[in-house]
Amino acid sequence: MSTNFKSIKAERTTETRDIHDLETHGTGNIFETIVALSKRSNQVALSLKKELAEKLEEFVIPTDSLEEVFENREQIEISKFYERLPKPHSIAIKELQDESLHIAESQDDAEEAKNEEA
Repeated sequence: MSTNFKSIKAERTTETRDIHDLETHGTGNIFETIVALSKRSNQVALSLKKELAEKLEEFVIPTDSLEEVFENREQIEISKFYERLPKPHSIAIKELQDESLHIAESQDDAEEAKNEEA
């Protein structure tokens, strides 16, 4: 799932959440919903980290000396931009609320539901 995380209007600060709201947007089971949000949050974090590393890699200057540290204004601005982005967990919750995050039912749950019906 390729998403432009910069365009998502998720909260940038900590916000108290209504568990029942998350449960109704999710699987109907708060624990499964939290696990799914956790997995999506990890995916978002890894994607952002990879993207930032690729952008900062352009500024790497191979030196043998630790004494030479160059300040690059553009590099600092890129880092600050990524620091100001919403946190991965906020992005995952916003995706769930906007219904752009779909939680698939695991096969074990599907088989268990079939056995209960029989």
